[in-house]
Amino acid sequence: MSHADLARAARPPPDPLLVQVVDYVLDPGRASGAAALETARLCLMDTLGCGFLALRYPACTRLLGPVVPGAALPGRGARVPGTAHELEPVHAAFNVGAMVRWLDFNDTWLAAEWGHPSDNLGAILATADYAGRSGEAGSRGMLRVRDLLVAMVQAHEIQGVLALENAFNRVGLDHVLLVRIASAAVATRLLGGSRDQIVNALSNAFLDGGALRTYRHAPNTGSRKSWAAGDAASRGVLHAILALRGEMGYPGALTTKVWGFQDVVLRGKPLAVPAQGFGSYVMENILFKISYPAEFHAQTAVEAAIALHPEVAPRLAEVERIAIETQESGRRIIDKTGPLANPADRDHCLQYMVAVGLIKGSLAAGDYEDAAAADPRIDSLRFRMEVVENTAFTRDYLDPGKRSIANAVQVFFRGGATTRRVSVEYPVGHRRRRQEGVPLLHAKFESAVRGHFAEPRASSILALFSDPARLDAMPVTEFVGMFVP
Repeated sequence: MSHADLARAARPPPDPLLVQVVDYVLDPGRASGAAALETARLCLMDTLGCGFLALRYPACTRLLGPVVPGAALPGRGARVPGTAHELEPVHAAFNVGAMVRWLDFNDTWLAAEWGHPSDNLGAILATADYAGRSGEAGSRGMLRVRDLLVAMVQAHEIQGVLALENAFNRVGLDHVLLVRIASAAVATRLLGGSRDQIVNALSNAFLDGGALRTYRHAPNTGSRKSWAAGDAASRGVLHAILALRGEMGYPGALTTKVWGFQDVVLRGKPLAVPAQGFGSYVMENILFKISYPAEFHAQTAVEAAIALHPEVAPRLAEVERIAIETQESGRRIIDKTGPLANPADRDHCLQYMVAVGLIKGSLAAGDYEDAAAADPRIDSLRFRMEVVENTAFTRDYLDPGKRSIANAVQVFFRGGATTRRVSVEYPVGHRRRRQEGVPLLHAKFESAVRGHFAEPRASSILALFSDPARLDAMPVTEFVGMFVP
Protein backbone atom coordinates (compact mmCIF):
# COMPACT_ATOMS: atom_id res chain seq x y z
CA MET A 1 0.00 0.00 0.00
CA SER A 2 1.37 3.42 -0.99
CA HIS A 3 1.91 6.28 1.46
CA ALA A 4 -1.09 8.06 -0.07
CA ASP A 5 -3.27 4.98 0.39
CA LEU A 6 -2.10 4.62 3.99
CA ALA A 7 -2.86 8.28 4.65
CA ARG A 8 -6.36 7.93 3.21
CA ALA A 9 -7.01 4.80 5.24
CA ALA A 10 -6.00 6.58 8.45
CA ARG A 11 -8.44 9.42 7.93
CA PRO A 12 -11.76 9.23 9.76
CA PRO A 13 -14.98 8.85 7.78
CA PRO A 14 -16.71 12.11 6.81
CA ASP A 15 -19.04 13.75 9.29
CA PRO A 16 -22.57 12.27 9.00
CA LEU A 17 -24.07 15.56 7.77
CA LEU A 18 -21.55 15.75 4.92
CA VAL A 19 -22.56 12.24 3.89
CA GLN A 20 -26.25 13.08 4.20
CA VAL A 21 -25.93 16.12 1.93
CA VAL A 22 -23.82 14.27 -0.63
CA ASP A 23 -26.23 11.33 -0.71
CA TYR A 24 -29.01 13.80 -1.46
CA VAL A 25 -27.11 15.67 -4.16
CA LEU A 26 -26.24 12.40 -5.92
CA ASP A 27 -29.89 11.32 -5.98
CA PRO A 28 -31.61 13.86 -8.27
CA GLY A 29 -34.82 11.84 -8.18
CA ARG A 30 -35.52 13.19 -4.69
CA ALA A 31 -35.60 16.71 -6.15
CA SER A 32 -37.59 15.95 -9.29
CA GLY A 33 -41.22 15.88 -8.21
CA ALA A 34 -43.76 17.63 -10.41
CA ALA A 35 -44.68 20.25 -7.79
CA ALA A 36 -41.04 21.05 -7.07
CA LEU A 37 -40.13 21.44 -10.76
CA GLU A 38 -43.20 23.55 -11.46
CA THR A 39 -42.21 25.91 -8.65
CA ALA A 40 -38.57 25.84 -9.79
CA ARG A 41 -39.62 27.11 -13.23
CA LEU A 42 -41.32 30.05 -11.55
CA CYS A 43 -38.25 30.57 -9.41
CA LEU A 44 -35.89 30.52 -12.40
CA MET A 45 -38.10 33.03 -14.20
CA ASP A 46 -38.44 35.32 -11.18
CA THR A 47 -34.77 35.22 -10.22
CA LEU A 48 -33.63 36.19 -13.70
CA GLY A 49 -36.23 38.96 -13.76
CA CYS A 50 -34.86 40.36 -10.51
CA GLY A 51 -31.41 40.46 -12.10
CA PHE A 52 -32.67 42.34 -15.15
CA LEU A 53 -34.36 44.91 -12.90
CA ALA A 54 -31.09 45.41 -11.01
CA LEU A 55 -29.28 46.26 -14.23
CA ARG A 56 -31.08 49.62 -14.17
CA TYR A 57 -28.99 50.66 -11.14
CA PRO A 58 -25.40 51.89 -11.67
CA ALA A 59 -24.49 50.94 -8.10
CA CYS A 60 -25.05 47.33 -9.17
CA THR A 61 -23.62 47.39 -12.69
CA ARG A 62 -20.34 48.95 -11.59
CA LEU A 63 -19.60 45.73 -9.70
CA LEU A 64 -20.17 43.52 -12.73
CA GLY A 65 -17.69 42.27 -15.30
CA PRO A 66 -14.21 40.77 -14.85
CA VAL A 67 -12.21 41.40 -11.70
CA VAL A 68 -9.74 43.45 -13.73
CA PRO A 69 -10.08 44.77 -17.30
CA GLY A 70 -9.09 42.23 -19.92
CA ALA A 71 -9.80 39.18 -17.76
CA ALA A 72 -12.87 38.08 -19.71
CA LEU A 73 -13.16 34.78 -21.62
CA PRO A 74 -14.91 35.66 -24.88
CA GLY A 75 -16.43 32.67 -26.64
CA ARG A 76 -15.90 30.17 -23.84
CA GLY A 77 -16.66 31.81 -20.51
CA ALA A 78 -19.83 31.73 -18.44
CA ARG A 79 -22.15 34.50 -19.58
CA VAL A 80 -23.90 36.98 -17.30
CA PRO A 81 -27.57 37.28 -18.40
CA GLY A 82 -28.60 40.71 -19.59
CA THR A 83 -25.00 41.83 -20.14
CA ALA A 84 -22.19 41.20 -22.62
CA HIS A 85 -19.85 39.78 -19.98
CA GLU A 86 -18.24 36.35 -20.47
CA LEU A 87 -16.22 35.37 -17.42
CA GLU A 88 -14.55 32.44 -15.74
CA PRO A 89 -17.23 30.66 -13.68
CA VAL A 90 -16.11 31.77 -10.23
CA HIS A 91 -16.56 35.46 -10.95
CA ALA A 92 -19.54 34.85 -13.20
CA ALA A 93 -21.23 33.36 -10.14
CA PHE A 94 -20.46 36.57 -8.25
CA ASN A 95 -21.93 38.66 -11.07
CA VAL A 96 -25.18 36.71 -11.32
CA GLY A 97 -25.52 36.41 -7.55
CA ALA A 98 -25.05 40.15 -7.07
CA MET A 99 -27.61 40.96 -9.77
CA VAL A 100 -30.38 38.74 -8.46
CA ARG A 101 -29.97 39.93 -4.87
CA TRP A 102 -29.37 43.62 -5.50
CA LEU A 103 -32.95 44.86 -5.13
CA ASP A 104 -33.95 42.47 -2.33
CA PHE A 105 -36.69 41.21 -4.65
CA ASN A 106 -35.90 37.51 -5.16
CA ASP A 107 -37.40 34.63 -3.20
CA THR A 108 -37.15 34.18 0.56
CA TRP A 109 -37.04 31.42 3.17
CA LEU A 110 -37.92 32.16 6.78
CA ALA A 111 -37.22 29.82 9.69
CA ALA A 112 -34.76 29.90 12.61
CA GLU A 113 -32.41 31.33 9.97
CA TRP A 114 -33.48 33.50 7.06
CA GLY A 115 -32.20 33.73 3.53
CA HIS A 116 -32.82 33.74 -0.18
CA PRO A 117 -32.20 30.31 -1.72
CA SER A 118 -32.39 31.57 -5.31
CA ASP A 119 -29.09 33.31 -4.54
CA ASN A 120 -27.59 29.93 -5.48
CA LEU A 121 -28.59 30.51 -9.11
CA GLY A 122 -25.36 32.50 -9.44
CA ALA A 123 -23.34 29.32 -8.92
CA ILE A 124 -25.73 27.01 -10.76
CA LEU A 125 -26.11 29.08 -13.93
CA ALA A 126 -22.44 30.02 -14.19
CA THR A 127 -21.31 26.43 -13.65
CA ALA A 128 -23.79 24.93 -16.10
CA ASP A 129 -23.11 27.48 -18.86
CA TYR A 130 -19.35 27.16 -18.45
CA ALA A 131 -19.54 23.36 -18.46
CA GLY A 132 -21.48 23.37 -21.70
CA ARG A 133 -19.33 25.94 -23.48
CA SER A 134 -15.95 24.60 -22.34
CA GLY A 135 -16.65 20.89 -22.71
CA GLU A 136 -16.34 20.33 -18.97
CA ALA A 137 -19.67 18.47 -19.05
CA GLY A 138 -17.76 15.67 -20.79
CA SER A 139 -19.45 12.35 -21.32
CA ARG A 140 -22.48 13.39 -19.27
CA GLY A 141 -23.71 15.27 -22.29
CA MET A 142 -25.05 18.77 -22.60
CA LEU A 143 -26.79 20.11 -19.50
CA ARG A 144 -30.36 21.17 -20.14
CA VAL A 145 -32.64 23.58 -18.33
CA ARG A 146 -34.29 20.67 -16.52
CA ASP A 147 -30.86 19.97 -14.98
CA LEU A 148 -30.83 23.58 -13.81
CA LEU A 149 -34.25 23.16 -12.23
CA VAL A 150 -33.23 20.01 -10.35
CA ALA A 151 -30.05 21.74 -9.15
CA MET A 152 -32.14 24.69 -7.95
CA VAL A 153 -34.45 22.39 -6.01
CA GLN A 154 -31.40 20.77 -4.39
CA ALA A 155 -29.74 24.07 -3.50
CA HIS A 156 -33.00 25.44 -2.10
CA GLU A 157 -33.39 22.30 -0.03
CA ILE A 158 -29.87 22.26 1.38
CA GLN A 159 -29.97 25.93 2.34
CA GLY A 160 -33.55 25.87 3.58
CA VAL A 161 -33.42 22.66 5.61
CA LEU A 162 -30.21 23.77 7.33
CA ALA A 163 -32.03 27.02 8.16
CA LEU A 164 -35.01 25.33 9.81
CA GLU A 165 -33.44 24.85 13.24
CA ASN A 166 -30.02 26.55 13.04
CA ALA A 167 -30.10 30.27 13.84
CA PHE A 168 -26.71 31.52 12.66
CA ASN A 169 -27.99 35.06 13.22
CA ARG A 170 -28.04 34.33 16.96
CA VAL A 171 -24.24 34.07 16.89
CA GLY A 172 -23.87 37.14 14.68
CA LEU A 173 -23.34 35.36 11.35
CA ASP A 174 -24.98 36.05 8.03
CA HIS A 175 -27.21 33.58 6.21
CA VAL A 176 -25.03 33.68 3.08
CA LEU A 177 -22.84 30.98 4.59
CA LEU A 178 -25.65 28.60 3.60
CA VAL A 179 -25.44 29.85 0.01
CA ARG A 180 -21.77 28.93 -0.07
CA ILE A 181 -22.46 25.47 1.33
CA ALA A 182 -25.35 24.68 -1.01
CA SER A 183 -23.56 26.12 -4.03
CA ALA A 184 -20.41 24.11 -3.37
CA ALA A 185 -22.31 20.82 -3.20
CA VAL A 186 -24.50 21.39 -6.25
CA ALA A 187 -21.83 23.00 -8.43
CA THR A 188 -19.45 20.08 -7.85
CA ARG A 189 -22.13 17.64 -9.01
CA LEU A 190 -22.94 19.76 -12.09
CA LEU A 191 -19.26 19.66 -13.03
CA GLY A 192 -19.26 15.85 -12.81
CA GLY A 193 -17.63 15.53 -9.40
CA SER A 194 -17.45 12.19 -7.64
CA ARG A 195 -18.81 11.44 -4.19
CA ASP A 196 -15.40 12.11 -2.62
CA GLN A 197 -14.98 15.33 -4.55
CA ILE A 198 -18.37 16.64 -3.41
CA VAL A 199 -17.45 15.78 0.19
CA ASN A 200 -14.15 17.63 -0.25
CA ALA A 201 -15.77 20.75 -1.69
CA LEU A 202 -18.53 20.74 0.92
CA SER A 203 -16.12 20.34 3.82
CA ASN A 204 -14.02 23.26 2.60
CA ALA A 205 -17.17 25.37 2.28
CA PHE A 206 -17.95 24.71 5.94
CA LEU A 207 -14.36 25.51 6.94
CA ASP A 208 -14.78 29.02 5.54
CA GLY A 209 -16.89 29.81 8.60
CA GLY A 210 -19.32 32.67 8.11
CA ALA A 211 -19.57 36.35 7.27
CA LEU A 212 -20.54 38.73 10.06
CA ARG A 213 -23.99 40.33 9.84
CA THR A 214 -22.52 43.77 10.52
CA TYR A 215 -23.44 45.04 7.04
CA ARG A 216 -27.14 44.19 7.55
CA HIS A 217 -27.72 46.17 10.74
CA ALA A 218 -27.73 49.81 11.78
CA PRO A 219 -25.57 51.80 12.12
CA ASN A 220 -23.46 49.87 9.58
CA THR A 221 -26.08 48.79 7.04
CA GLY A 222 -24.59 48.98 3.59
CA SER A 223 -24.50 47.73 0.02
CA ARG A 224 -22.45 44.65 0.86
CA LYS A 225 -25.72 43.01 1.85
CA SER A 226 -26.63 43.20 -1.84
CA TRP A 227 -23.50 41.41 -3.10
CA ALA A 228 -22.71 39.15 -0.16
CA ALA A 229 -24.70 36.27 -1.66
CA GLY A 230 -22.84 36.63 -4.97
CA ASP A 231 -19.60 36.44 -3.01
CA ALA A 232 -20.83 33.26 -1.28
CA ALA A 233 -21.98 31.65 -4.55
CA SER A 234 -18.62 32.37 -6.18
CA ARG A 235 -16.81 30.83 -3.23
CA GLY A 236 -18.91 27.70 -3.60
CA VAL A 237 -17.89 27.43 -7.27
CA LEU A 238 -14.23 27.91 -6.34
CA HIS A 239 -14.38 25.01 -3.88
CA ALA A 240 -16.08 22.87 -6.54
CA ILE A 241 -13.35 23.56 -9.11
CA LEU A 242 -10.55 23.00 -6.59
CA ALA A 243 -12.08 19.68 -5.56
CA LEU A 244 -12.20 18.55 -9.19
CA ARG A 245 -8.49 19.39 -9.43
CA GLY A 246 -7.76 17.04 -6.56
CA GLU A 247 -7.79 19.41 -3.59
CA MET A 248 -8.25 17.48 -0.37
CA GLY A 249 -11.20 17.72 1.99
CA TYR A 250 -11.57 17.60 5.76
CA PRO A 251 -13.86 14.82 6.98
CA GLY A 252 -14.15 16.25 10.48
CA ALA A 253 -14.87 19.80 9.37
CA LEU A 254 -18.05 19.94 11.44
CA THR A 255 -17.42 17.85 14.53
CA THR A 256 -13.71 18.19 15.34
CA LYS A 257 -13.42 19.39 18.92
CA VAL A 258 -12.19 22.95 19.50
CA TRP A 259 -11.40 23.61 15.82
CA GLY A 260 -14.50 22.32 13.99
CA PHE A 261 -17.44 24.30 12.61
CA GLN A 262 -19.78 23.33 15.44
CA ASP A 263 -17.42 24.33 18.25
CA VAL A 264 -16.15 27.50 16.62
CA VAL A 265 -19.20 28.82 14.77
CA LEU A 266 -22.07 27.39 16.80
CA ARG A 267 -20.31 27.61 20.18
CA GLY A 268 -20.45 23.89 20.68
CA LYS A 269 -24.04 23.36 19.60
CA PRO A 270 -24.55 20.53 17.08
CA LEU A 271 -25.73 21.49 13.60
CA ALA A 272 -29.34 20.31 13.56
CA VAL A 273 -31.05 18.56 10.65
CA PRO A 274 -34.79 17.90 11.09
CA ALA A 275 -36.02 14.33 10.83
CA GLN A 276 -37.66 15.13 7.49
CA GLY A 277 -34.21 15.16 5.86
CA PHE A 278 -33.71 16.48 2.34
CA GLY A 279 -36.33 16.30 -0.40
CA SER A 280 -38.17 19.16 -2.09
CA TYR A 281 -39.99 20.79 0.85
CA VAL A 282 -38.22 24.15 0.57
CA MET A 283 -38.80 24.77 -3.13
CA GLU A 284 -42.45 23.74 -2.85
CA ASN A 285 -42.98 26.19 0.02
CA ILE A 286 -40.69 29.02 -1.08
CA LEU A 287 -41.85 32.60 -0.56
CA PHE A 288 -41.84 34.77 -3.68
CA LYS A 289 -41.43 38.51 -3.38
CA ILE A 290 -44.06 39.71 -5.78
CA SER A 291 -45.59 42.96 -4.64
CA TYR A 292 -42.74 44.91 -3.06
CA PRO A 293 -38.92 44.93 -3.13
CA ALA A 294 -38.78 44.84 0.65
CA GLU A 295 -37.28 42.66 3.37
CA PHE A 296 -39.73 39.79 3.62
CA HIS A 297 -40.72 40.21 7.24
CA ALA A 298 -42.26 43.53 6.17
CA GLN A 299 -44.23 42.33 3.13
CA THR A 300 -47.56 42.01 4.93
CA ALA A 301 -46.97 45.26 6.83
CA VAL A 302 -46.57 47.10 3.54
CA GLU A 303 -49.71 45.42 2.20
CA ALA A 304 -51.59 46.57 5.30
CA ALA A 305 -50.21 50.10 4.99
CA ILE A 306 -51.25 50.33 1.34
CA ALA A 307 -54.75 49.15 2.28
CA LEU A 308 -54.89 52.06 4.73
CA HIS A 309 -53.48 54.61 2.28
CA PRO A 310 -56.88 56.03 1.17
CA GLU A 311 -57.87 56.68 4.79
CA VAL A 312 -54.51 58.08 5.90
CA ALA A 313 -53.03 60.02 2.97
CA PRO A 314 -55.54 62.92 3.20
CA ARG A 315 -54.93 63.21 6.95
CA LEU A 316 -51.15 62.88 7.31
CA ALA A 317 -50.90 66.11 9.32
CA GLU A 318 -53.36 64.70 11.87
CA VAL A 319 -51.49 61.44 12.59
CA GLU A 320 -50.69 61.09 16.27
CA ARG A 321 -49.53 57.47 16.51
CA ILE A 322 -49.07 54.42 14.28
CA ALA A 323 -49.14 50.96 15.85
CA ILE A 324 -47.31 48.13 14.06
CA GLU A 325 -47.53 44.56 15.32
CA THR A 326 -44.97 42.12 13.94
CA GLN A 327 -43.23 38.80 14.61
CA GLU A 328 -40.17 38.47 16.84
CA SER A 329 -37.85 38.10 13.84
CA GLY A 330 -39.24 41.22 12.21
CA ARG A 331 -38.91 43.13 15.47
CA ARG A 332 -35.28 42.06 15.77
CA ILE A 333 -34.18 42.60 12.18
CA ILE A 334 -36.01 45.58 10.71
CA ASP A 335 -37.32 47.68 13.62
CA LYS A 336 -35.16 50.79 13.11
CA THR A 337 -35.33 54.27 14.54
CA GLY A 338 -33.07 57.23 13.86
CA PRO A 339 -31.26 58.23 10.67
CA LEU A 340 -31.10 55.84 7.69
CA ALA A 341 -27.88 56.17 5.73
CA ASN A 342 -28.57 54.66 2.30
CA PRO A 343 -30.98 52.51 0.24
CA ALA A 344 -29.64 49.34 1.86
CA ASP A 345 -30.56 50.79 5.26
CA ARG A 346 -34.04 51.87 4.16
CA ASP A 347 -35.17 48.60 2.59
CA HIS A 348 -34.46 46.93 5.94
CA CYS A 349 -36.44 49.42 7.99
CA LEU A 350 -40.00 48.36 8.81
CA GLN A 351 -41.07 51.90 9.70
CA TYR A 352 -39.71 53.38 6.47
CA MET A 353 -41.53 50.86 4.30
CA VAL A 354 -44.82 51.31 6.15
CA ALA A 355 -44.51 55.09 5.93
CA VAL A 356 -44.03 55.01 2.16
CA GLY A 357 -47.01 52.66 1.81
CA LEU A 358 -49.24 54.97 3.84
CA ILE A 359 -48.14 58.08 1.94
CA LYS A 360 -48.00 56.80 -1.63
CA GLY A 361 -50.17 53.69 -1.68
CA SER A 362 -47.25 51.83 -3.30
CA LEU A 363 -43.63 50.82 -2.71
CA ALA A 364 -41.00 50.46 -5.45
CA ALA A 365 -37.22 50.14 -5.55
CA GLY A 366 -36.86 53.83 -6.37
CA ASP A 367 -38.51 54.74 -3.07
CA TYR A 368 -35.29 53.78 -1.25
CA GLU A 369 -33.09 56.20 -3.18
CA ASP A 370 -31.85 59.44 -1.60
CA ALA A 371 -34.19 61.68 -3.57
CA ALA A 372 -37.29 59.78 -2.45
CA ALA A 373 -36.04 59.55 1.13
CA ALA A 374 -35.77 63.35 1.28
CA ASP A 375 -39.58 63.57 1.53
CA PRO A 376 -40.02 64.95 5.11
CA ARG A 377 -43.35 63.16 5.52
CA ILE A 378 -41.58 59.80 5.73
CA ASP A 379 -39.53 60.61 8.82
CA SER A 380 -42.47 62.47 10.32
CA LEU A 381 -44.52 59.26 10.22
CA ARG A 382 -41.58 57.10 11.34
CA PHE A 383 -41.23 59.25 14.44
CA ARG A 384 -44.83 58.43 15.39
CA MET A 385 -44.56 54.65 15.00
CA GLU A 386 -44.55 52.04 17.75
CA VAL A 387 -43.42 48.52 16.85
CA VAL A 388 -44.35 45.65 19.15
CA GLU A 389 -44.11 41.88 18.94
CA ASN A 390 -47.39 40.01 18.63
CA THR A 391 -46.64 36.64 20.22
CA ALA A 392 -49.35 34.93 18.19
CA PHE A 393 -47.67 36.17 15.02
CA THR A 394 -44.36 34.75 16.28
CA ARG A 395 -45.92 31.38 17.11
CA ASP A 396 -47.51 31.02 13.68
CA TYR A 397 -44.32 32.19 12.00
CA LEU A 398 -42.46 29.24 13.54
CA ASP A 399 -45.28 26.72 13.05
CA PRO A 400 -44.14 24.39 10.18
CA GLY A 401 -47.78 23.90 9.21
CA LYS A 402 -48.33 27.65 8.76
CA ARG A 403 -45.07 29.55 8.25
CA SER A 404 -47.05 32.77 8.28
CA ILE A 405 -45.39 36.20 8.20
CA ALA A 406 -48.09 38.33 9.78
CA ASN A 407 -48.14 42.06 10.48
CA ALA A 408 -50.87 44.47 11.56
CA VAL A 409 -51.05 48.25 11.16
CA GLN A 410 -53.41 50.79 12.73
CA VAL A 411 -53.23 54.60 12.60
CA PHE A 412 -54.46 56.89 15.40
CA PHE A 413 -55.31 60.55 14.71
CA ARG A 414 -55.40 63.54 17.00
CA GLY A 415 -58.85 63.95 18.54
CA GLY A 416 -59.41 60.22 19.07
CA ALA A 417 -60.27 58.97 15.56
CA THR A 418 -58.57 55.79 14.32
CA THR A 419 -58.39 53.72 11.19
CA ARG A 420 -59.40 50.08 11.22
CA ARG A 421 -56.69 47.65 12.32
CA VAL A 422 -55.51 45.87 9.16
CA SER A 423 -53.89 42.51 9.80
CA VAL A 424 -52.39 40.43 6.97
CA GLU A 425 -51.27 36.90 7.82
CA TYR A 426 -49.77 35.60 4.57
CA PRO A 427 -48.07 37.68 1.86
CA VAL A 428 -49.12 37.20 -1.75
CA GLY A 429 -45.91 35.24 -2.44
CA HIS A 430 -46.78 32.56 0.14
CA ARG A 431 -47.79 29.05 -0.96
CA ARG A 432 -51.23 29.63 0.59
CA ARG A 433 -51.74 32.50 -1.89
CA ARG A 434 -49.96 30.82 -4.83
CA GLN A 435 -53.02 30.85 -7.11
CA GLU A 436 -53.32 34.60 -6.59
CA GLY A 437 -49.59 35.14 -6.87
CA VAL A 438 -48.62 33.25 -10.04
CA PRO A 439 -50.24 35.70 -12.51
CA LEU A 440 -48.61 38.58 -10.64
CA LEU A 441 -45.27 36.76 -10.76
CA HIS A 442 -45.56 36.45 -14.53
CA ALA A 443 -46.47 40.14 -14.77
CA LYS A 444 -43.43 41.05 -12.67
CA PHE A 445 -41.20 39.03 -15.03
CA GLU A 446 -42.76 40.50 -18.15
CA SER A 447 -42.15 44.01 -16.85
CA ALA A 448 -38.51 43.18 -16.14
CA VAL A 449 -37.95 41.56 -19.53
CA ARG A 450 -39.68 44.24 -21.59
CA GLY A 451 -37.83 46.90 -19.64
CA HIS A 452 -34.45 45.40 -20.60
CA PHE A 453 -34.81 43.62 -23.95
CA ALA A 454 -36.12 44.99 -27.24
CA GLU A 455 -38.48 43.15 -29.55
CA PRO A 456 -38.57 40.47 -30.80
CA ARG A 457 -36.21 39.16 -28.09
CA ALA A 458 -38.53 40.09 -25.23
CA SER A 459 -41.49 38.22 -26.70
CA SER A 460 -39.30 35.18 -27.44
CA ILE A 461 -38.18 35.03 -23.82
CA LEU A 462 -41.72 35.34 -22.52
CA ALA A 463 -42.97 32.67 -24.91
CA LEU A 464 -40.27 30.26 -23.74
CA PHE A 465 -41.38 30.53 -20.11
CA SER A 466 -44.96 29.80 -21.13
CA ASP A 467 -43.91 26.44 -22.66
CA PRO A 468 -42.56 24.19 -19.86
CA ALA A 469 -41.70 21.25 -22.11
CA ARG A 470 -39.62 23.39 -24.48
CA LEU A 471 -37.99 25.20 -21.58
CA ASP A 472 -36.99 21.98 -19.81
CA ALA A 473 -35.48 20.45 -22.96
CA MET A 474 -33.45 23.49 -24.00
CA PRO A 475 -29.64 23.20 -23.62
CA VAL A 476 -28.37 25.57 -20.95
CA THR A 477 -25.95 27.20 -23.41
CA GLU A 478 -28.83 28.02 -25.75
CA PHE A 479 -30.97 29.19 -22.84
CA VAL A 480 -28.34 31.61 -21.51
CA GLY A 481 -27.69 32.79 -25.06
CA MET A 482 -31.24 34.17 -25.19
CA PHE A 483 -30.26 36.76 -22.57
CA VAL A 484 -27.08 37.99 -24.24
CA PRO A 485 -27.56 41.46 -25.79
